[in-house]
Amino acid sequence: MIGRFLCVAASILFLAAGVPRGFAEGRTVYGTIERISAAEGSVTIKDAAGVSWSYRADPDAGIDLSAFRAGDRVAVTIGRPTPFNMIPSADRLRKGDRMEKTGY
Repeated sequence: MIGRFLCVAASILFLAAGVPRGFAEGRTVYGTIERISAAEGSVTIKDAAGVSWSYRADPDAGIDLSAFRAGDRVAVTIGRPTPFNMIPSADRLRKGDRMEKTGY
């Protein structure tokens, strides 16, 4: 009985401590635009580690992709919760997300 209680208590503590931090924050990817198509609403960014991140901007996201060109250094911020194992392919840019030019 006490062992079961300790197991349940430990599980609750683990979930309470671990999940909110992982899912409560958005994420920002810094990199250089490899490909961009304002007409399609798509952009591919390569980060410093060489990983390519693809995004598709929703029409109501408020992000004007025509203001960007291939080779621009940018920061793309996803403002919603994202899991730790987020894959770098075809993430959607939605209302509240940001894409802005950064310096070198």
